Amino acid sequence: MKRFIKKTLLGLFGGALIVGSLGACSHRAPGGWQSGTEASPESRARMVEKIGSRLDLDAAQKQKLAVLADRLQTQRAALRGASDPRADMRALFAGSKLDQAGAKKLIDEKTAALQAGSPAVIAAAADFFDNLRPEQQQQVREFMERGRRWGRHG
Repeated sequence: MKRFIKKTLLGLFGGALIVGSLGACSHRAPGGWQSGTEASPESRARMVEKIGSRLDLDAAQKQKLAVLADRLQTQRAALRGASDPRADMRALFAGSKLDQAGAKKLIDEKTAALQAGSPAVIAAAADFFDNLRPEQQQQVREFMERGRRWGRHG
């Protein structure tokens, strides 16, 4: 019985982590580049321009960044799914007992979406990063160390 409880708690924790992450990703700051589940082409172009100017990207590098942004948006939409992740999570706890089958189904759906879309995201990220000059790559590393978004905090 202990093993079953451990697996159940691990699955529940994993599901909460995935849904919580999706909820955090779905937050839209005023003036952000995301609009609901889809970013407008204009706001995505502004985001590419802003990052492009900070990294001093050439036209080919900006194109690769735009492809990466498209792949990330597609992956985000696939992870989010057709329904509200927060509502899906609340539904698991709606009854007198946790909906274990629903939790497993939710985790399986999110895992399948990750596995299906990740190769395209990884390929686009590699194509973008590998085509940066060494000083640009260093700027990206420094940005990642700071843990800030390109669109905020100067």
